[in-house]
Amino acid sequence: MADAKGLPGLRGTDHIGFTVPDMDEAIAFFVDVLGCEPFYELGPFQAEDDWMETHLNVHPRAVMRRLKFLRCGNGSNFELFEYQAPDQRRAPPRNSDVGGHHLALYVDDIGAAVAYLRGTGIRVLGEPTVRTAGPSAGQSWVYFLSPWGMQLELVSFPSGKGYEAGTDRRLWHPARPAA
Repeated sequence: MADAKGLPGLRGTDHIGFTVPDMDEAIAFFVDVLGCEPFYELGPFQAEDDWMETHLNVHPRAVMRRLKFLRCGNGSNFELFEYQAPDQRRAPPRNSDVGGHHLALYVDDIGAAVAYLRGTGIRVLGEPTVRTAGPSAGQSWVYFLSPWGMQLELVSFPSGKGYEAGTDRRLWHPARPAA
């Protein structure tokens, strides 16, 4: 197709990578608290030349101590990294910071999920926000923090979202096949 736009052959998101301060703590959180499934681990990796900087945009003397792949439900895989680098920043960015981010997890029952997280000692930020109007009508969401301060979100919209009334197109959703 001569007039196709975008990245040739794009199928979707394969994985999302996160750098964590302590791999064992992160694996315990993602597996024992969230219920992700652990897969393989690699590392350590380091280079005496500028390979790390050229290929990964990190300090040339950075050491990727460990790398671990996880699968979490019906969605993207997660790749966890534990680095050691001379110029490493240890504080996670906030949403308002350049490079800020969060990981949103879809749940069927947000109330039950919030109660579960609180029961495990996870810090939940406030109460769920319920959208009743606009394109996100029908959606509830709430942020929570990993033990090291990574921002995550629970989201639920079991009856769909408001925008769906005006189009037959749908955003990807972990509980239904792609349109």
